Amino acid sequence: MLTPTQKADVLIEALGWIRQFRDRVTVIKLGGSLMDDVDAMRHLLIDVVFMETVGMRPVVVHGGGAAINRAMDEAGLTPRFIQGRRYTDEATRDIVERVLAYETNEFLAGRIEELGGRSAALNFRTTNVLFGERLLLDDAEGRPVDLGSVGSVTRVDRSTISNLCYAGIVPVIPSMCLSDSGEKLNVNADTAATAVAQAMGAEKLIYMSDVNGVRRQKDDPNSLVNSLTASQARALIRDGSIEKGMIPKVEACLETLGRGVRKIHIIDGRERHGLLLEIYTNKGVGTEIIKDPD
Repeated sequence: MLTPTQKADVLIEALGWIRQFRDRVTVIKLGGSLMDDVDAMRHLLIDVVFMETVGMRPVVVHGGGAAINRAMDEAGLTPRFIQGRRYTDEATRDIVERVLAYETNEFLAGRIEELGGRSAALNFRTTNVLFGERLLLDDAEGRPVDLGSVGSVTRVDRSTISNLCYAGIVPVIPSMCLSDSGEKLNVNADTAATAVAQAMGAEKLIYMSDVNGVRRQKDDPNSLVNSLTASQARALIRDGSIEKGMIPKVEACLETLGRGVRKIHIIDGRERHGLLLEIYTNKGVGTEIIKDPD
């Protein structure tokens, strides 16, 4: 247990960061196994409410892969992935829309309200803020790959998100977008969060993961790297320290840094109040990736 003086020291340490990030937008991406961890989600959403209360402008972007897989299993459908993207036929799209855009989205917004915050579920039957087009990929021979109703975000309704933030309301955005023809498209949650962060000129983009950040040795949590420049991150990819599923996440971070977002964080969303510890303490608990110094 902390003594009263130690508790005061923690608050004083947080004060400088609270002042620095007041009125700044932070985009928080939720997804993966974290979404199924009820206790972790409760503490994480308390952190989101805290952030808004002390003057930050959190924006939540979420996926819902595990819940979608369960719903597909109940419907007798087998998930199919192509180049890491969920193939989305009409039946799959209807499940993604129901589970991700409505059930998960409105659950998260409702929990924020229950925990004392104010939130807005931004989906197709309230206010959609993500617009895009079908995602086109090529296979190894350069031939087009059909992903079905899978999209990439080309436009973000920044004004709606900004207005909510400055009214003290946390926007909660599912990773789906609407095409010009009115087609509803499934979007990778990481890339949706990246698009929102870029459009909002966010101070930070935080990926809530199921690992504690970038490690010099993949299986050793104690080898965590607390801070990386873009060039250092690229060097760790080249030497194999960053591998497999972490590579596209770090590459997305680097791309986002090049488009105006000041800092990217990767943290373990299962760590109790990890979001607050990463933002409001001097050391943090995850990995921050920043631009190379000029």
